[in-house]
Amino acid sequence: MESSSETSFELLDDVDDSPQAPLHPSHSPNYTPGSGSTYAHDWSPSGTGGKLRIHGRHFVDAFGRVCNLRGVNVAGSSKTPVNHNHKAFPHDHHVVTFVGRPFPLADAPQHFARLRRWGLSLIRFVITWEAVEHAGPGIYDMEYLAYVRDLLSLLTQYGLVAFIDIHQDVWSRYSGGSGAPAWTLESIGFDLHALEESGAAWLLGVKGGGHVEAERGIWPCGYQKLAAATMATCFWAGDTFTPKLHIPMSNGQTKPVQQFLQEAFLDMYTVVIKALGDIEGVLGFEIMNEPHRGYIDLPSLYQFNYNTDLHLSYVPSAVQSFMLGAGYPTLVSNWTRSFPMPTHKTSHSVLNAASRKAWRADGPTEGRCIWELHGVWGWDKVRNEGVVLRENYFVKDPMTGRKVNWYTDFYYPFLKRWAKRVRDVIPKDKMLFVEPIPNEFCPSSWTKENQVPNMVFAPHWYDLDTLFSKKFGDFSVNVQGLSRGMFPLQAFYWGQLGVRENYSRQIRNIVDSAHKVLGEVPVLIGECGIPMDMNEKEAFETENWKWQYRMMDALMVALEGSLANFALWNYNPHNNDVEGDDWNGENFSWFSSRRALPPSLLDLHQTSFTLDNGGRILSAIVRPYPAKTAGIPLRFSYEMNTGQFTFEWKPSDTIPLEQAGQTKVIPVARETEIFVPSLLTHGHKLKVEGLEPEDTYTHDESRQTLFIVHGTSTPTKVRKMTVLVWPPLRPTFQLNTLWGDFGELIISGLVVFVGVFIFVKLKFFI
Repeated sequence: MESSSETSFELLDDVDDSPQAPLHPSHSPNYTPGSGSTYAHDWSPSGTGGKLRIHGRHFVDAFGRVCNLRGVNVAGSSKTPVNHNHKAFPHDHHVVTFVGRPFPLADAPQHFARLRRWGLSLIRFVITWEAVEHAGPGIYDMEYLAYVRDLLSLLTQYGLVAFIDIHQDVWSRYSGGSGAPAWTLESIGFDLHALEESGAAWLLGVKGGGHVEAERGIWPCGYQKLAAATMATCFWAGDTFTPKLHIPMSNGQTKPVQQFLQEAFLDMYTVVIKALGDIEGVLGFEIMNEPHRGYIDLPSLYQFNYNTDLHLSYVPSAVQSFMLGAGYPTLVSNWTRSFPMPTHKTSHSVLNAASRKAWRADGPTEGRCIWELHGVWGWDKVRNEGVVLRENYFVKDPMTGRKVNWYTDFYYPFLKRWAKRVRDVIPKDKMLFVEPIPNEFCPSSWTKENQVPNMVFAPHWYDLDTLFSKKFGDFSVNVQGLSRGMFPLQAFYWGQLGVRENYSRQIRNIVDSAHKVLGEVPVLIGECGIPMDMNEKEAFETENWKWQYRMMDALMVALEGSLANFALWNYNPHNNDVEGDDWNGENFSWFSSRRALPPSLLDLHQTSFTLDNGGRILSAIVRPYPAKTAGIPLRFSYEMNTGQFTFEWKPSDTIPLEQAGQTKVIPVARETEIFVPSLLTHGHKLKVEGLEPEDTYTHDESRQTLFIVHGTSTPTKVRKMTVLVWPPLRPTFQLNTLWGDFGELIISGLVVFVGVFIFVKLKFFI
């Protein structure tokens, strides 16, 4: 039976413009494996025969080999400027600079060499709108873009590639996250200095907080607060929900807010792609990190959906957020962590007791709440309370009464406008990366007519239970399943094998649901990672990272089982044990320059162990993988405790290539290249088992690559190989299970129960 991966390989979405695909030297009958100069994780033109492209649901190189892209997000530090001042924030927002984010240009060689050594050759490169256009509308920081261009121009020297992520969380740093410049909030009338006191935003996390228990994990609730929710609603659907809001322009005219914000974003994006789009190592561009719908589709102004919107600390309903922003002290529920439900309501408090208004009197709303201006709510002076006037305002078009849908009515149309802007500037072979709202499966409406050319679907996945609790142990929970009605007992797992199964199930669901809707479109998990400060930061004191090893291993096993492309969050040289990633209390980077050797002591060759200093849990991250497969990859699994991996693939000598409306058959390289880290093989020998007699191979530790050339006699026969290291590795942890941990106890309990049952039956009923 053919796998879905195998059948998909016959379909093509976009192809190389070159008139003739290059012929790999492995087609020569006298070719010796590894006799070329490339290595498995080299995505430079010399390593791929030209460039990577999309072929069905796969990435392929110019030699027709299926490529598995593994990498990292670079970096969490790029969310904040180099001159970010926790104490002064949000003052002086016009004069910030991001030059030097994610790291100084002079430091690039060591970081790129380190990622090459670790086989993490794909970079999701983080840029914010604020970094490009912080000084004001239409004023672009060309010094910053020149710095980024110089940085990314070095990629191919290290075999790396990148795609550009225009990053946002909770709209902006000035509403508690990252992304848009301050002037976007000011343009619609928000007072930056009143957002926190009025309850319109939670800013403590971007001021250096978020680390203590009372502050931990609050920042995602900012999506439901007035500032971020209003900005997102105006951006996506201002024409529908805020038609009265017009933004004054410098020429004395005004623009509808949706047109103003979207055009500003697209103009900024055009500047970015003009500056970076022709760089050889840049694969493409991502429209926006984790888009959010704001208030759109919100069925009730009195509450948010508990299953989709985080409830932690003070979470005002939509109407409560309106009243707070308008300067009315309001009683708001407080939510605290609990079990089995993540949180529960524990108290109420009056917020904004000082009656601070979030709206500026000199703004376009003249100090009024934008939602009061549109008749969504009003203040009853007799009863001295706010009243909802249009309960279903965000569910239906206020003018026509037609039910709206964020994806079909607002996201897809903007996606097409963005794609056209990109296509008008850069070559058509550049890839366009898109993603849904976080924690949502690919919507069924994302059909062909709503897709963009050369599209890559790039959703995110995290273990939400561990992210929320910052605790990880033997017990794990499938939050994805619970939020979709799974029977609770089916969502609970025990032990390392259990958490591997849990994560594998969730990631398979994401990948499979995407292909079911999108068809033959590549899927790349754009973000996935683990909190390094879990379990009350005990590992920072003990240097025992056993739980981090186990959680990262479970994540990697799940990704490998799905043959997924991915970028881990995140590689952040500025990370440290006290401040973490220095943004909203997050601490995801498993590398820190403060733990690394100074540059003067580094050897930048990819087998140099000097590059490993500063890294943590590397044996769980730096793993073998089939980077370039001459045929169709079918299955891959790796066990980090033994160093053994198994790979199955169906070799192929040709693939169909469609050009100018005609299909022709082109040759495919016969050489498969598997990344095998020297971290694993140094001091060990590789044993390769299971190949066909006509297949040949060689392992080159200096290039961290196992080269395999399949024989020509039976190229379509499925290959299954097992690779072992000798002598065996010392296990990092135990692969425990519920039965293994409690089997004897369970059996003893059953024996006691049966004994008591028999005794009672014999004593009293016979």
